[in-house]
Amino acid sequence: MAAASMRSALQLSYKQASACVCVEVFGNSTRPSGSICSSLGFFNAPLRRVIGAQRNAAVTSQLWAGEPDEGPGRRGEAWKKAAAAAVAAFSLSGSSEEAASEEEELITLLKKAKLSILRGELEAASSFLHAAAVIAQRRRHRPAIVYTYSQMANLAYVRGHLSQVSTSLLDGCRSASRRGDVPTLRPQAEKLFKAAMSYMLAGGTPQDDNAFVEMSLKLAAMYAQQNKAELAEHGFRFCLETLEVKVQKLQETPADQLTEADEVLRKDTRLLLGLCLDSRARYLASTQRLTQAADDYRKALDICRQEQGPQHHQTLVLMSDLATILDMQGRHDDALALIRQAVDAARASGHEDLHVLLANMAAVLLHAGRHDDGVRLLREALGLAREVDDREAVRHILRSLGRAEAEPDREGAESRSA
Repeated sequence: MAAASMRSALQLSYKQASACVCVEVFGNSTRPSGSICSSLGFFNAPLRRVIGAQRNAAVTSQLWAGEPDEGPGRRGEAWKKAAAAAVAAFSLSGSSEEAASEEEELITLLKKAKLSILRGELEAASSFLHAAAVIAQRRRHRPAIVYTYSQMANLAYVRGHLSQVSTSLLDGCRSASRRGDVPTLRPQAEKLFKAAMSYMLAGGTPQDDNAFVEMSLKLAAMYAQQNKAELAEHGFRFCLETLEVKVQKLQETPADQLTEADEVLRKDTRLLLGLCLDSRARYLASTQRLTQAADDYRKALDICRQEQGPQHHQTLVLMSDLATILDMQGRHDDALALIRQAVDAARASGHEDLHVLLANMAAVLLHAGRHDDGVRLLREALGLAREVDDREAVRHILRSLGRAEAEPDREGAESRSA
């Protein structure tokens, strides 16, 4: 398909989505500080979540793609390497002193943006990325444009700027690049993702490229959050069908013909498939399609166990998520057996979100009628949440604990009145 017609298809019918904000066009993972893992939650929340959808999404791909964050030092080094790898690919056309100066400025701006995100200074990061986009547009450097736009889209998604803003960032950056200004726009993630994807297609990137599929996934999850069901489901279907075909082809290649690069691609593609299943499962759960959600979670869990291992951070998260769905189906014994495995493994490995897993297990116990055990685990979860200063989790657990502790009194009052 010609690039023009591919872009047209993107604009007219490409309704794709995402629940993962961090793996970018050049394959670099980032993780904003202060975030916790993906769809963990509590029994009083519709999706069993602790945190908002944007921050949830912002760390999911990091957890699927590699080891969990291990503190500011490790995180800072990873971000420096990610920025270096990305900007090393930029070689702006022209050998003039002005071109060299702009190249250096672009690289500096991208590094500043990365550092600002690491520090949680998102407004500053947005300004740096805006300025970088202007230079990339002015130089008409496609890789720099794609990378910068994808960074801006990720940031807009994390900040909750989805598609409610009508201003066209693309037009704004083009106008500003002609004037030499930095546009003062509030970018929206949807337009930014679509702009980056259009540039990728125009540059010859195939639609089954993992980076392209991941941006499609980001769009799909975004539409799911906005209750745009047709667009979300179209996007999820595109991502899953594309990756399933790609994985099948890679698996059919004889082992003696597989290069090291092929093996890396196979693993990355399977992990992205697992991430797509994870994301769609959350969407299906939100629309009460629990049987389908459970099927997707099982498939995602199988992939994560095979590729990351049974004790991996994300494997335990998926076990908890699947247990939550089983609990919602009334299968309390099955849910309890699964969440207990996740909690035991989390205790042994020092899982950073053990307090969330404990709260999820408490929910299952309460639903199964084991009130005292459920309250005990909620109190333990509360203590751990306070130790790690997870304030949002503390609020959720306190609300859950308040309701649970009030239940015996309410039941007693009802029996006395009877």
